[in-house]
Amino acid sequence: MDFPAYRTVLALGRFKVRKLQTGPALDKGKEGASPPPCPLAPSREGSGQADEAGSLSAPPDYATTMDVSPCYEFYAQSAPPGRARKSRPSLEVLRNVEDGPGFPDTPDPGESRAKEGDEEDPDAASPEAEPVRFGWVTGVMIRCMLNIWGVILYLRLPWITAQAGIGLTWLIILMSAVVTTITGLSISAISTNGKVKAGGTYFLISRSLGPELGGSIGLLFSFANAVAVAMHVVGFAETVRDLLLEFDAVMTDPVNDIRIVGVITVTVLLGIALAGMEWEAKAQVVFFFVIMISFINYFVGTLIPATEEKMSKGYFSYRGDIFLENIGPEWRGESGNFFGMFSIFFPSATGILAGANISGDLKDPAVAIPKGTLLAIFWTTLSYLAISATIGSCVVRDASGSLNDTLGPTNTTDGCLGLGCGYGWNFTKCAKAGTCEYGLANNYQTMSMVSGFGPLITAGIFAATLSSALACLVSAPKVFQCLCQDKLYPIIGFFAKGYGKNNEPLRGYMLTFVLAIAFILIAELNTIAPIISNFFLCSYALINFSCFHATITNSPGWRPSFRYFSKWSALFGAVVSVVIMFLLTWWAALIVVGIILVSLAYVSYKKPDVNWGSSVQAGTYSMALSYSVSLTQVEEHVKNFRPQCLVLTGPPSFRPALVDFVSAFTKGVSLMICGNVAGLQDTPGDSDSEEHVEWLNRRKVRSFYTLITAPDLRSGARSLMQVSGLGRLKPNTIVLGYKQNWQTDSPQNLENYVATIHDAFDGRAGVCVLRMKDGLDVSRTVRAYVNPAFEDPEAALQREKLRQELGNAGSSTKALGADELTETHFQAQQKKRCVDVYWLFDDGGLTLLVPYLLSRRKRWSRCRVRVFVSGHLGSAEQQRQEIQLLLSKFRLGFSEVLVLPHAAWQPEESSLKEFEDLVAPFRLNEGQRSPEATEALQRETPWKVSDEDLRVYRKKSEQQVRLHEILQENSRNAALIVMSLPVVRKGACPSALYMAWLETLSHDLRPPVAFIRGNQQDALTFYCQ
Repeated sequence: MDFPAYRTVLALGRFKVRKLQTGPALDKGKEGASPPPCPLAPSREGSGQADEAGSLSAPPDYATTMDVSPCYEFYAQSAPPGRARKSRPSLEVLRNVEDGPGFPDTPDPGESRAKEGDEEDPDAASPEAEPVRFGWVTGVMIRCMLNIWGVILYLRLPWITAQAGIGLTWLIILMSAVVTTITGLSISAISTNGKVKAGGTYFLISRSLGPELGGSIGLLFSFANAVAVAMHVVGFAETVRDLLLEFDAVMTDPVNDIRIVGVITVTVLLGIALAGMEWEAKAQVVFFFVIMISFINYFVGTLIPATEEKMSKGYFSYRGDIFLENIGPEWRGESGNFFGMFSIFFPSATGILAGANISGDLKDPAVAIPKGTLLAIFWTTLSYLAISATIGSCVVRDASGSLNDTLGPTNTTDGCLGLGCGYGWNFTKCAKAGTCEYGLANNYQTMSMVSGFGPLITAGIFAATLSSALACLVSAPKVFQCLCQDKLYPIIGFFAKGYGKNNEPLRGYMLTFVLAIAFILIAELNTIAPIISNFFLCSYALINFSCFHATITNSPGWRPSFRYFSKWSALFGAVVSVVIMFLLTWWAALIVVGIILVSLAYVSYKKPDVNWGSSVQAGTYSMALSYSVSLTQVEEHVKNFRPQCLVLTGPPSFRPALVDFVSAFTKGVSLMICGNVAGLQDTPGDSDSEEHVEWLNRRKVRSFYTLITAPDLRSGARSLMQVSGLGRLKPNTIVLGYKQNWQTDSPQNLENYVATIHDAFDGRAGVCVLRMKDGLDVSRTVRAYVNPAFEDPEAALQREKLRQELGNAGSSTKALGADELTETHFQAQQKKRCVDVYWLFDDGGLTLLVPYLLSRRKRWSRCRVRVFVSGHLGSAEQQRQEIQLLLSKFRLGFSEVLVLPHAAWQPEESSLKEFEDLVAPFRLNEGQRSPEATEALQRETPWKVSDEDLRVYRKKSEQQVRLHEILQENSRNAALIVMSLPVVRKGACPSALYMAWLETLSHDLRPPVAFIRGNQQDALTFYCQ
């Protein structure tokens, strides 16, 4: 198909002459036409005309640009039949035309049209037959009306009118209509907020509220529809049983006759359903016309004067006194109360979801579901009100059916009770004895008796019950199939398979058939009806809550085209549905809630790999945003101090021990952010970030991940310290891994590492440096190899081209991290070992707080925490008691305090010799140079150690050597060593000397060593305010 385009015919400098080219217009009269194909971008050869493509004057020259116009196919998840799916060009294609790959889905328009007719694949399979699709009338409105006009209308509405009276019956009908109308509005809103697929009610709720609630309601709703099949079939079987009794043709006994007829009926209905949706829809249309004829027959019958036989059965045509008598209630039997009647009637209103349940078989669900559902509710509510009012105005509650009960010389009015006395009939005897067989309160077939021609009402009963049963028999498997396809629960995946062009759930049909037969065997309609009321009410409650929740989250993705709904009416519908659930049958409501909670807990625990953009996700974002903003107004207090950690992990899988260490004391307590500083030459994409986040999630680490590109570690870490976090949720503690290769790495990297620690202190943050004996970085580099014999030649050329562009190592090697199942020291059970805390310098308490938080974890809870402090030999006991008192005030649970009076002793000569050898490669050796050369060298190499540095920091250096001897003596077998991190004046101590101290303290130690230093502000307090 041709589209208007501009072609440059003459170019003179800045001026161009363009000619408008037009093609045949789209035939808009053709109904259901697929969207027009997208205007195609040119081939790469056409992109070199920079003189024309670079012009910004309008109209643009579409023949020389990679940009494409907005197109339907770019947003659709599937292409129209017979057309290849296309995607818009990426930013890389638009911005890097010369170097980037071409746009694969945009061949030259002329070329594509030329090849359209003569390059068809002869081996291509013939297109599959189009599935049957229904409009809003046959697909939704008629289906909903038939399901609402079920067994309750013909067999129970007159009886409910006798019990509750016309007034309360209207109230029951209107209450049901209010609930269903509000639910219909909510369904309409949800179904018009995007393309609706197969799955009906389950699809709507699960895609709105997420898999947790959606999965549970899918199970309940499928089960409820299967039980509804039994309810409608039992209603049909009751009518057949009554006919058999009337003609004295009982097969066994009344109860077993219902069972036999019910099983035979549901088997026939299963055959119709298995024949396909097309046959099922044709059967529904036939049922609809039969019901309409039966309605006409009924209303005509109410206008026909009563015969003597009908009078004996309680029918006297329209009478004002009968209407007034029947307008009030007269409760009878165990279920004789308002909510008892409501529980029996309400299943008749549950048919409003019949159209939504076959959403996958509708031509346009977004149009059909709102229009068909709301009209069905309107017309059926009118019909229920009309039938209740008319039959309550014509028929008395009790009648004997005997022609001998007329008033005459032998049957006087003395002692005659009831309205029948005024019309010449005395039903007092059977009314007092409770043996009347006719009248509104006794005869379920009253509508048939009132009608002009009884068999037409019987035909209407057959049509209503069978159509409702057939609709439920189709709905239950389709909803259940969609649930099974989402793989939220185990085992049930067997029922996900579909057959034929309509993807019919044949296995689901058989399961529904078995469940229906199980409930048909109950053979009591009044017992089955209340069972399913709670299931449907729960579905309605969740549908309304879905609409309410999606609205209050203010998600930009909530844009239903149906506007006639309110979030408050939806909330009202949800609350009313829940209240009615408990008022009807409280124990059944508790069972339903229990099932939902169990299935919700299971899905929440398993966390299925689905992402439906639910309102729960939007609500989570909205709540997080609201609380984050509210948190900015909360003043900081030492009682609420939490170590919020920025962990410089690089890719988290490269340093799993560092991730696990911080996660052990922050999970569920405070903020953790894994920061990755990548070099400017690295170009990690979104997929890499997603992989790292998935790795953290699979490892059950509650942490954010952030990536920044920078020329070196220091600038990148500084940027992360400044921009990480949100409001009060900002890092206050920087965690680094110990630089294991500091002696062999470049001096600039060494300088940057130590400067990063100083930058953290400049930002008033605490610092933690973790060292493991075998190092933290477990990444390994692997070289990818592809056997040429198994590689596509074109793919090989592309790979070779990419390798040449990125360099030999760029495309053939890749760094791999640890598997998410890799266990580190901080994930293992530590049993009864020690956590030794060397609290040598007061930093505000962070050095104590981290071990305390760690000891709250199950894996570390059995460890004994020992606190070592420095002191003097003469006052060691006094210092120990003072620190013990302080720890008891802090309520940390630490009581073992050890004072180190010999920490100030002179270290051994061999240990000092090791330290000198460690520092020797980094000495400035100024004695061999002139003062000017030494000064210049010191400016160029600030990390080197001068003689003056060794003199100034001699005491401190000896202290580190001595502390290492103490560590070897006391903590060789500890589970973890926590030690105060040395702090020096900024710019006064060379980086090499500082790292030599850390190396001296921690080398040759088996347990992990964590150097911690707070920001010298309180992290602990023993005050309550």
